[in-house]
Order: sequence, then C-alpha cells, then structure tokens
Amino acid sequence: MNSTTAPALAFSRNVQLRHLRCFVVIAQERHLARAAERLAVSQPAISKTLTELEALAGTRLVERSSAGRRGVQGLTPTGEQLLTHALRVLEAVDAGAQAIAPATGARLERLRIGALPSVAPALLPHALAKLRSHWPALQVMVKSAANAVLLNELRAGELDLVAGRISDPRLMAGLSFELLYTEPLVFAVRKGHALARRATPVQTVLAYPLVVYAEGTIPRHNTESFFSARGLALPPNALQTLDLMVARALVAASDAVWVTPLGAVRDDLQAGTLVRVRIDTPGTEEPVGLLLRSEVESSAACAAMVGLLREAARQERPKAKRASPASPASPASA
Repeated sequence: MNSTTAPALAFSRNVQLRHLRCFVVIAQERHLARAAERLAVSQPAISKTLTELEALAGTRLVERSSAGRRGVQGLTPTGEQLLTHALRVLEAVDAGAQAIAPATGARLERLRIGALPSVAPALLPHALAKLRSHWPALQVMVKSAANAVLLNELRAGELDLVAGRISDPRLMAGLSFELLYTEPLVFAVRKGHALARRATPVQTVLAYPLVVYAEGTIPRHNTESFFSARGLALPPNALQTLDLMVARALVAASDAVWVTPLGAVRDDLQAGTLVRVRIDTPGTEEPVGLLLRSEVESSAACAAMVGLLREAARQERPKAKRASPASPASPASA
C-alpha cells in the first residue's frame, strides 16, 4: 500500500454516518450552536465530532468565523468536495430507509425551490400553478433570498433548485447553470411622475429618492457600476431593500425612483401602474437561469418544475421586448 492511498483507505474504513450527518448540518447551519440544536446534542459533542472527521480527512474542512469559534465562515475546498459526497451518502441512506419502511401510506414528496426576489415574480407563479395541477399532493417550499444565500443552501442540499444568477467560481462549486434569459436594470417610477415617459439624463434621477437592492447583491453591484461609469455615485441615503412589496408600494406612493432588474417590474410596467423612465442601461444585463447540484439526479417533481420554468422563460422573452422604452433615449444614456 503506497502513502497516497493509505489516508483514503483509513478514512473510508473509519468514517461513520454520524460524522457525515454532523458535517452536513454544520454546512447548512453555518453555526455550531445551531447545528447542535438541530441534531439535539451539545455543542461540545458537535465540535468533537467535527474534530474527529477532520482528523480522519487529515485536513481542515470548515473555516471558523472570525466572530468566534461557534460561527462558521464557510467550507474549505476539501470540505466543499466532501459535502457533495456526504449529501449523496445520506440521501442514499434515507432512500433505503423509505424503501424498507412499512407501507403505511403514500410517501410525502417535497420540492424546495429557491428564487431571487427579482426573478420570482416573472417565472414562478404560472409554473407553480401548472406544477400543482399535475402534482396535487406535492409539498412545495419556496424561499426568496439573495443569490449567495440561495447558492449556499443549494450546495448544502437544503434546496433542490434555484432560479437565480451565475456567481463566482467558489459559490458555483458542485453546481450547474442553465441560461434562461438576460435582463437589464431599469428605472421605474409611479404613473404621473415628473420623469415618466420622457428622455431623462441619468444625473436627473439623483434629485429624487432612490430605491435600490441590498449591498452584496448583483443588482446592487450593477447599479453602482452603472452610476460610477458615468462619473456619478449612488447616494448614501438610498433606501436598500430586497422586499419587492415594500419597494413597489413606496414607489407607487411617492416620487421615489426604483432601480431594479426588469423582471421584477415587468407586470407593473405592462399594467401601467409603474412607468419605465427612458434611461438606457447598457452593460447592466445579467443572465437569469436554473441552478442544480451537479451529479445529483433530480426527482421527477424537480425535473417537471425545470421544464415549467423553461416554458415560463420562453414566454418572458417577448414580454421583455414589449416592456422596452417606447423610443430611443439617447440623452438619457449619457
């Protein structure tokens, strides 16, 4: 036996399900105390099990948070690799348990979907309605959050599917991305606003309250880059929110200007409740797509939802063209 295979053999012989289950829950919770609570054990027990697993692996698997030993900043590259395999092992064990369980009734199937706040309104409603008609007994959970949060939970096995955006390589480890469409940022205001339906220089919007996405999100990054490329800065007092209901209600009731991906306001623009300011936003287009865990076979329900989301995306493309400004806005692109 050579020196390269000995550690792997020792790991495979000595690792136990409790090690893998503990590790997966730590990856999902990102906090040792919360992981301990979820597994109904003490925090020292969680720490001991993790230490045993890292000893078996011969390397660190978890990056501790600078805020304290209980916090988890993330997984090391080796930890990310192990997480993929640990999830598959535990899923196989759970499937085996279901297979040998007494037939006490139909097994409850579930589908856990993640979606960006800016993407969910355009893609999910019709797809979910059609899914329900074909899978009436399916338990469906939808979570809306920032892209990084959704991708972390997808990689950790807490979500089955994400409608979101591609991210940096670290967050994309173990994930696949299928492009559905691209969408730009738009400036939206209430009907009757002074900026509605007229060519507007970018700097003019700075005279009004702005509503933007939260820091760390892709729409926020694109918003800042758009202003910066024109020698302008995003005002520090701009309201930041991921809550579309709050943003929509505020803009409808005031002179605020909402800088948002088109998909979040497409229905409002078509209904005429909000109006798109004629400002060109070249370079702000971002891909929207479907993200799944690589090398993991999707359930029948998940595969069906993927098909329905593809269909919804095909219907959204012509809507995007109809929602474009009525005429060129060359003065606004300065």
